[in-house]
Amino acid sequence: MAYAGSSLLRKTTTMILAGGQGERLMPLTKFRSKPSVPFGGKYRIIDFTLSNCLNSGLRRVYILTQYKSDSLNKHIYEAWNIYNPELGEFIYSIPPQFKTTNNWYTGTANAIEQNTNLLDGKSEYVLILSGDHIYKMDYLKMLQYHIDKKADLSISSLFVSTSLANQFGVIAIDENYKIKSFLEKPENPAEVPGKPGLSFVNMGVYVFSTKILIKVLKEMESKKLDNTDFGKHVIPYMIKENYNLYSFRFEDENKKDRPYWVDVGTLDSYYAASMDLLNVNPEFNLYDENWPLRSQRIQSPPAKTISHEGERVGRAYNSLITDGTIISGGLVERSILGPHVRVNSYSYITDSIIMDRCNIGRHSRIRRAIIDKNVTIPEGTEIGFDVETDKKRFKVSSTGIVVIPKNYVF
Repeated sequence: MAYAGSSLLRKTTTMILAGGQGERLMPLTKFRSKPSVPFGGKYRIIDFTLSNCLNSGLRRVYILTQYKSDSLNKHIYEAWNIYNPELGEFIYSIPPQFKTTNNWYTGTANAIEQNTNLLDGKSEYVLILSGDHIYKMDYLKMLQYHIDKKADLSISSLFVSTSLANQFGVIAIDENYKIKSFLEKPENPAEVPGKPGLSFVNMGVYVFSTKILIKVLKEMESKKLDNTDFGKHVIPYMIKENYNLYSFRFEDENKKDRPYWVDVGTLDSYYAASMDLLNVNPEFNLYDENWPLRSQRIQSPPAKTISHEGERVGRAYNSLITDGTIISGGLVERSILGPHVRVNSYSYITDSIIMDRCNIGRHSRIRRAIIDKNVTIPEGTEIGFDVETDKKRFKVSSTGIVVIPKNYVF
């Protein structure tokens, strides 16, 4: 039975798992959790999941935080304080509070279990999301699919190369997309029948019927079974006990030739996804007015290029330049500059990500680098041209990306 969208949305509570440490993104996660890492100049990674919620009409959102959450909490308050409680709308950050145990959140399912008290009588369905993936998705379509299939749990899935599938939970389905088996990060992922070289994997987007979710978690606890993680414990248990699990094939609102869903879990994947935004026809489209991407509105003047005297020319080519930034007599190529960056005369920046309030000194040269917030680069400094020298001071990724941490002082 098709529900009216507004009726279904009022019966749905969204819980976003946003406590990830992001250890492979160090030092970008030295002072913040993975969902609050800046991306694309003006966004945080969590903004893409939250924009999906907003564009899907979801207005009842809990964000489950844990690791170094100050930056994320501040961002949620300043950028996403747009919901009206008088209309039944809300967005709340929920830290671990030892409600049911004396432990922090010990896994994805445990984070939900510790907060089932938040699922009031209005919550017929629970949408569970990750706060550290970049993609566009209309969750209302998946909610309706869940109801049409009379599912206990629906899992959003997509095809990936079998060579990469060992990084994900791999799903086997029948002709009606009912899930027959689920293996978390198998060494030898199974291919999809009829699709050689491809496997069907879990995106970490779940729709549960609320009563079933609570029932399953209590069942597993009563049987003294580990129920801390959805992929490792809860999903295999539900399949074994013959619950109705269905896979929802990811419908991408990015509207490109191939679906876009990225987990920027490493420095190199973060850098590659960022650099894609600079292409003439990027895989991920920031400029679709039909799918607006929200973040904090910074009250700043427009970006500016100044100086035009001989070689002292402020220029930016094939780059994203955010409000408040001034390029004063320097050259910027194929780079992303966050808010209030200052690029001084005769400096050169290429293939780099420069975050908020960095100051690039005169005659400096920067190549293939990620510079976190509030760093002043001294005059005449070179970064990214001598890897061995850079390694003595900074983290250098496997592909040679130099990363300078937030607030670093030379």
